[in-house]
Amino acid sequence: MFFDPHLLTFFLFKSNISVIFSLIFSGLQIYAGDLQKRLGITAGMCILIENKPEKKGDRYEAIFSFYFGDYGHISVQGPYLTYEDSCLAVTGGSGIFEGVYGQVKLHQIVFPFKLFYIFYLKGIGDLSEELVGKHVEPTRPAVEPSPAAKACEPQATIANFTR
Repeated sequence: MFFDPHLLTFFLFKSNISVIFSLIFSGLQIYAGDLQKRLGITAGMCILIENKPEKKGDRYEAIFSFYFGDYGHISVQGPYLTYEDSCLAVTGGSGIFEGVYGQVKLHQIVFPFKLFYIFYLKGIGDLSEELVGKHVEPTRPAVEPSPAAKACEPQATIANFTR
């Protein structure tokens, strides 16, 4: 597999999703693309823009951040479609992600519980292999994190990951 130090892939899984008037989402757990490590959480807002009954889904405007413990965070913004893949803008970050820009592709596995993200990052140095390692293909709804990552065992989390 080709190794790109600027390509970040990971999965999100439902934790305790908070939904207030279908606008605010938080607490989605982030796992590394190989599903062996817990990386952190997301938090932000998704504002319903349009219901698309012909596509059996909705269009949202999303503004949220991905928190990666000691590594920092990445902020994104853009259209979130529940009926097809979405592409959002990377608008900034902190820690090792300071100065980052680019885009992120969001792939629905099981709405809204399982999502797969591929980040195309620019403006930063090479990322740790802990963040950019090989990923499993997001083709099955049954894909799950390792038991150790789910249990947040020390060897299956990044340093000071955000709960």
